[in-house]
Amino acid sequence: MASEMKKQRMIYEGKAKKLWTVEGKPDLVIQEFKDDATAFNGEKKGSWAHKGEVNNQFACSMFELLETRGIRTHFVAKLSPIEMLIKRLEIVPLEVIVRNIAAGSFVKRYGAVEGTVFTVPTFEFSYKNDALGDPLINESHAMALKLATQTEIDHIHTEALKVNDILKSYLDKRGILLVDFKLEFGRHNDEILLGDEISPDTCRFWDKATRQKLDKDRFRQDLGNVEEAYAEILKRATEPIGA
Repeated sequence: MASEMKKQRMIYEGKAKKLWTVEGKPDLVIQEFKDDATAFNGEKKGSWAHKGEVNNQFACSMFELLETRGIRTHFVAKLSPIEMLIKRLEIVPLEVIVRNIAAGSFVKRYGAVEGTVFTVPTFEFSYKNDALGDPLINESHAMALKLATQTEIDHIHTEALKVNDILKSYLDKRGILLVDFKLEFGRHNDEILLGDEISPDTCRFWDKATRQKLDKDRFRQDLGNVEEAYAEILKRATEPIGA
């Protein structure tokens, strides 16, 4: 597969990834993960060794898992340590945040106590717009701005909660708490697919026993041992134990 896929033109470079067109394959894109990291809407920047490899391998594993459980994603194949082949999407400019435990901006925004376990997961949309700071948005705002239809919003809501159930159960068996995570969806041939990535950059993972943070919060909060935490979460999440 990898030898057949040739990068043609870079069409996007973001904070942590690049996207390339594929020679002779207009419906496919190569997603390349970088070692760069940002936080606080780009105000804090850094990098560490093997970050791109960890995020690519983690995302490939999670997409493969979700596909086996009936979630349609943009994932096609892993091409290299830092590259995956994906279906080309028209991204719906809504970031989906699902939370199981109070942390991050939820704590800051609502005065909740970090670590409070919710009886049911919370669900949020934010408008994917860096210039506006990715503000929270509700369904009627999304439709007023013509970001998505009601049918698309309903589908995204249902799929995101299914993803939460699948990942939460899978990771719990590996001693990991799925605190919260961000998802993005996109359109491909009239179908809404899960896109972007699932990684320690886009999720909060805590050790189930100690509640040690094993994600990008170690970078955000200057907790140290960021590279080690990423390596640990990848090791645990890909351990060949009963799913």
